[in-house]
Amino acid sequence: VSLLLFVGSIGKSAQLGLHTWLPDAMEGPTPVSALIHAATMVTAGVFLIARCSALFEQSVHASFLVALVGAMTAFFAATTGAAQNDLKRVIAYSTCSQLGYMVFASGLSHYDLSVFHLMNHAFFKALLFLGAGSVIHALSDEQDLRRMGGLVQLLPFTYTMMLIGSLSLVGIPFLTGFYSKDAILEVAYAKYTVSAHFAYWLGSLSVLFTSTYSFQLLQSAFLTSTNAKRFALAKIHESDLLLSIPLVLLALGSIFVGYLA
Repeated sequence: VSLLLFVGSIGKSAQLGLHTWLPDAMEGPTPVSALIHAATMVTAGVFLIARCSALFEQSVHASFLVALVGAMTAFFAATTGAAQNDLKRVIAYSTCSQLGYMVFASGLSHYDLSVFHLMNHAFFKALLFLGAGSVIHALSDEQDLRRMGGLVQLLPFTYTMMLIGSLSLVGIPFLTGFYSKDAILEVAYAKYTVSAHFAYWLGSLSVLFTSTYSFQLLQSAFLTSTNAKRFALAKIHESDLLLSIPLVLLALGSIFVGYLA
């Protein structure tokens, strides 16, 4: 029963093997992507495992498989994300990778940390998606990172928001992402089982690749010399106040929620 439940979770939470639908879902509007990827749909699989923890605790083999698949997903999605050129696909693969952390935490019987990371992830991932939407809107619907650059002078507010979200995603100390991600890696290191050590090393390597694609995104979109079309640069502008308020609130959540929780 636990294995069958986990198969359902693999599809719902885009784990390795059934992950391809998640990046392809990026064709939708950015606010929809933010809602689906940050807090609701894809996290339902992780929540299912946590809610059915009593069943998974009765099956050693199921828990072993959960930890294994979660760790491999975290690593695979992080490495794939580093090779993407589409702004929203990079963030989509980062979602897939973070879901891997939540799943392998559940596989190590730390369901509380899994749900904690789920909650923290909602703040910085929604911030990244809405920030990406602001960039895409400013550049007349351009999503290719190779056709951006030099936006730090033109969109300083959006850059600041994206920077906060990226730093929290990477797990920079004392930001929201750090508190849950570090705790997950810590319990994996402290647990003397094959699955825990496998998850720890793959999870640690995933942090390296997460840093790579996060700073690569900031570098390509904001810091390099511009490759954007001239007519797009002429019309570029920050989002209005009404759209900026959610970004500020999510940025505050990405900084303080992990500590407060």
